[in-house]
Amino acid sequence: VLRNRNLPAAIRMGTEPAFAKLDWSGLDAMIGTARPEEPAALSRAAFGVAETGSLVFLSGPENPVTLTFGGDHHIVVLREIDVVGNFEEVWAGIRTAGLDPRTVNFVTGPSRSADIEQRLEIGAHGPVSLQVFVVGESG
Repeated sequence: VLRNRNLPAAIRMGTEPAFAKLDWSGLDAMIGTARPEEPAALSRAAFGVAETGSLVFLSGPENPVTLTFGGDHHIVVLREIDVVGNFEEVWAGIRTAGLDPRTVNFVTGPSRSADIEQRLEIGAHGPVSLQVFVVGESG
């Protein structure tokens, strides 16, 4: 994704355990909250909602909420088993897992707005692009 968009080989992410197991050689992989000057962020969506095409992000050190809204390009990993039918299943899944995040963010596509003079502005309140990788479990 970075190469296809002519971006530097750098990405910022949280402490997501699944990402820690990957080989990041050849990339400047930084851990922490997103900063506006960084072009790309990587995070894992807790759920995907089939009904709306939304991604659900839970705040925490594994996936800081700023990764969802900072930088120009947001790259997201979503496990296939985490795709649910509707919003009600998201809330049930959060309760069943015993999770209690400070924030739950629903994202449906890259940021865009036509609030000012009816002109479409891409990246008005967040990333200009959103790449989603749906991955299945192996083994």
